[in-house]
Amino acid sequence: MKKVYVQTTINGEETEFLCEPRQSLLEVLRDVVGYTGTKEGCLTGDCGACSVILDGRPTDSCLVLGVEAEGKDITTVEGLADGDALHPLQKKFLEHAALQCGICTPGFLVTSKALLDRNPNPTEHEIRYALAGNLCRCTGYDKIVRAVQDAAAEMQGR
Repeated sequence: MKKVYVQTTINGEETEFLCEPRQSLLEVLRDVVGYTGTKEGCLTGDCGACSVILDGRPTDSCLVLGVEAEGKDITTVEGLADGDALHPLQKKFLEHAALQCGICTPGFLVTSKALLDRNPNPTEHEIRYALAGNLCRCTGYDKIVRAVQDAAAEMQGR
């Protein structure tokens, strides 16, 4: 199958890649570009493990074709940290023990970042609603919600 040339921005870096028209963005990110932090879960858009921020919106990368990334801005979990400095969400997930096996964690992190980017002071209800498309089979959601609340407070200087 003939490959398609795609130009996009991933984690603030101009990126070019070749992909087959049938390849999902998840497959391209992991296998072509090398961003393996984005995890494969269900491949049906039900679990959120593959969530990325696509033009400011949390998106299941398993449901988007790689060719659809043309000209788009993508943020993966690798794009949250600033060099060796973890993003406040990453720090708070660690502090609150809001992760166990780690498969779902990248999706929760990028979905939470997208929420805080558009709503820096969400209520608990708004956090739970925003994270409803992300499933975790190992831990309860309370620790995740508390980590997001704590990160929001830190980011606002409270």
